[in-house]
Amino acid sequence: MPIKKLENPRIYRQIADQLKTLIESKEFPPGSRLPAERELASQLQVSRASVREALIALEVIGLVDVRVGNGVIVCHPPASAVIPSKEPVMSQAGRNQWADVDDELNIELDFTAELPPFSLLQTRRLIEPETAALAARHATDEELAAIRLAYEQNCRDNRQGSATHPGDRLFHIRIAQASGNPAYAFIIAHLLGHRYGTMFRSLQMHYTPQDMPHRSEIEHLEILTALEARDGRAAKKAMKDHLDAVIKIFGQG
Repeated sequence: MPIKKLENPRIYRQIADQLKTLIESKEFPPGSRLPAERELASQLQVSRASVREALIALEVIGLVDVRVGNGVIVCHPPASAVIPSKEPVMSQAGRNQWADVDDELNIELDFTAELPPFSLLQTRRLIEPETAALAARHATDEELAAIRLAYEQNCRDNRQGSATHPGDRLFHIRIAQASGNPAYAFIIAHLLGHRYGTMFRSLQMHYTPQDMPHRSEIEHLEILTALEARDGRAAKKAMKDHLDAVIKIFGQG
């Protein structure tokens, strides 16, 4: 069976891209069945949930027909895919999810709204220790290198007296991206992928002690050291301690 074991858990994306390549190279021709979920999970040494996500992604772009209880049938390629595409499956399958709010919910979502600073920090405090723990286990060498580069940018920003702290924000985004969980990566990138809002900047201006950039560097280095040591427990604790320290500083009278 021309399927390779996956060593790094970017799981469902890797599974989908591997199966897409095999389908387009006619290893699995139109009309044939893919191996069963259980068999794929066993060969790839991944969970059935990851396999199922990959198969659904392939169905969304028209490469397979998922027939529950009757296997997964390879489809004739859609007209737009006669020439095999090198674009990753998830880039093709995941478009427009955030384009419109579901009108059945009768709610309003404003993705441009400024979040209150402590709400932002408390949300990060819940999510980012877990992203750090996952990144310690799942990050590739390239992702660890990108986290270190962000840390080094953070240090340079501090020397230059930056008010927007791009290296600091990028450090946290790179860790979330290395977690292997695209939902965590999306949330943290959305929260930190913009310059801090007026409320957060005012909070920083009034309540940031002079030594905070230095403290932050030390705390970031502890997180980075744990990540590079592949120590999930230490990475989680270091991230929690860092965010707790930030919240405490901004909350002091």
